[in-house]
Amino acid sequence: MLDLPEKIAVVSGAGSIGPGWGNGKATAVLLARQGAKIFAIDINESAAQETCALIEEEGGECAAHRCDMTKASEVESAIKACTQRYGGIDILVNNVGGSAAGDPVSMSEEIWDAQVDLNLKTAFLGCKYVLPIMERQQSGAIVNISSIAGLRQHVAGRVNVAYSATKAGLIAFSQSTAMKYVKKGIRCNTVVIGVMHTPLVEERLVKQLGATDAASLIAQRHAQVPIGRMGDAWDAAHAVLFLVSEEARYITGTEIVVDGGISAARS
Repeated sequence: MLDLPEKIAVVSGAGSIGPGWGNGKATAVLLARQGAKIFAIDINESAAQETCALIEEEGGECAAHRCDMTKASEVESAIKACTQRYGGIDILVNNVGGSAAGDPVSMSEEIWDAQVDLNLKTAFLGCKYVLPIMERQQSGAIVNISSIAGLRQHVAGRVNVAYSATKAGLIAFSQSTAMKYVKKGIRCNTVVIGVMHTPLVEERLVKQLGATDAASLIAQRHAQVPIGRMGDAWDAAHAVLFLVSEEARYITGTEIVVDGGISAARS
């Protein structure tokens, strides 16, 4: 079940910001374990190469490619490199993103624009250059990674207006894309993740939130989740795997929420 033999999968944000498993890294490794050939994209080439090394150690196949997913020319070149190497693309996972705190008054225009580019434009550009390939094949599966910040506001006591707006927009983008290509054998869905324990917590959130130490922040985040703990990158990766698999062939234009019950508790 959930096998992906000979499938070609492009995973953006396939590296990890620090030691451990980020969502993209875990997703790339999991898809490879199921038989997919991975084209691992990251703005940090060494991070993408680390992911590829893990895949190759397990007997899988992976190619690393440095790409700034906010730059159209770089995305176009990356997708061209993938097709030249593998001949096609069956799966696209748009995993690039990140949050910046602020409300409409306190947030600068520059940060707003950067958030739109990072969280929304990256998925747009990934789809822009991959969809024509999938259309020619008459098959393909796309998964965009969103956040419960796009469903419920003031998540974890923070206001991050641009992140919330772009992650909500990403869900709408997925739905619209799904309906455009539904007759062409292409599915597009969204994984909406909640409070997760990935390297971002230690490497970025501790500094952003001004926490005294990582342990206290991690404990606070665990306590916010009805199931009793944060999720991790593998929880996100398994949701992606299902949505790109043949078992999900009748699923398009929808979302899987992976949040340990937070959204249900706040509905």
